[in-house]
Amino acid sequence: MSDPRLHSLHLEGQPRRDLFRAARQAIQSACGSHTLAGDLRMLDAEARLDASTLAAPPGGIPSALAGPFTFYLKDGANVYPLHLGLNSVGRLPDNDVVIRDECVSRRHCAVVIHHDMRVELHDVASKNGTLLNGKKIPGPTKIQSGDQITLCGRRLTFHITESPGEPAPVAAQPA
Repeated sequence: MSDPRLHSLHLEGQPRRDLFRAARQAIQSACGSHTLAGDLRMLDAEARLDASTLAAPPGGIPSALAGPFTFYLKDGANVYPLHLGLNSVGRLPDNDVVIRDECVSRRHCAVVIHHDMRVELHDVASKNGTLLNGKKIPGPTKIQSGDQITLCGRRLTFHITESPGEPAPVAAQPA
């Protein structure tokens, strides 16, 4: 995969670049082909126009969780929509979620949303680490709605919400 969000050219010094490359390999391995197939950036331009941030696994979601879902990060009044696949977070402008804070690394972390609704948080060899609910993550970590992600002093809350579906057609009542 030649995803520009995973290039290490922005790093100076071999030790950090090696850590970043190891993190990149872990993210690519974690994604798998089904998740990558649903990543909006992997679609051609025409298909991308019809895409949204809604994600539903092939074959639908179990009836207990019926309906498509919307994924997003919230930082105060800012809301950052996420999509199926890799969502990069950092201060570089080509990240999916751009955090304008000098303490946040250029490529700080990634949120991977899998086709089967699993969601993982990956630190991408950031200088100051990524905290989940106040604890530094040692590697890829499962996250769920309501979890707090801290990047330096910035606190983002991860959310999954059910999107309203199409109303069911109303059957005509016999007269």
